[in-house]
Amino acid sequence: QVQLVESGGGLVQPGGSLTLSCACSGSIFSIYNMGWYRQAPGKERELVASMRSYGMTNYADSVKGRFTVSRDNAKNTMYLQMSSLKPEDTAVYYCNIDPPVITWGQGTQVTVSS
Repeated sequence: QVQLVESGGGLVQPGGSLTLSCACSGSIFSIYNMGWYRQAPGKERELVASMRSYGMTNYADSVKGRFTVSRDNAKNTMYLQMSSLKPEDTAVYYCNIDPPVITWGQGTQVTVSS
């Protein structure tokens, strides 16, 4: 079964940047549409960025212009570059297929606070 492992989260001040990584145990990025999701405390998990198998990207309005999704097919790794971070970006971030069908990984915590 394909496994996804997210990493790169941490504590950052408002306006700061972080890059998250999603390592996949299989070569699925060129086959499936992939997504970055996040879940803030007390809220439902939401899709914030996606990348089609052929490379086109889409972003939620709340992160458009600040987040960039990319991938390295040779490394089976997807990235989420986040800049101009805001306190409302605080959440646990996950990657999965879009729509999500793989068992969720542990996610990586991003905390934006001064």
